[in-house]
Amino acid sequence: MSEHIVPVKTYLLVFLALMVGTAVTTAAAFVDLGPFNPVVALVIAVTKAVLVVLFFMHVKYSSKMTKVTIISAIAFLFILLALTMTDYISRPWSGRPGGASAVQQ
Repeated sequence: MSEHIVPVKTYLLVFLALMVGTAVTTAAAFVDLGPFNPVVALVIAVTKAVLVVLFFMHVKYSSKMTKVTIISAIAFLFILLALTMTDYISRPWSGRPGGASAVQQ
């Protein structure tokens, strides 16, 4: 079974993109975007993670079964995050440490 040979130029371009992403992440940390700070940080982080998975882990050139496995793992992660968020948003907030309700005194 022969492996796909990735040119060095591709690795250098991906490395350059990751370095630009790191610089953008650092610059975004000093800009106050209000509630969009975590959104911008996550978009940059996901973009960098996709580059690493596709090129450095050779998923772009691997079989369809590998791609299905990765997509199903990401889908399962979203399911777990959604279930966690349903628990998080369903809790009452009182402002007290530990989340104790005002009626539980």
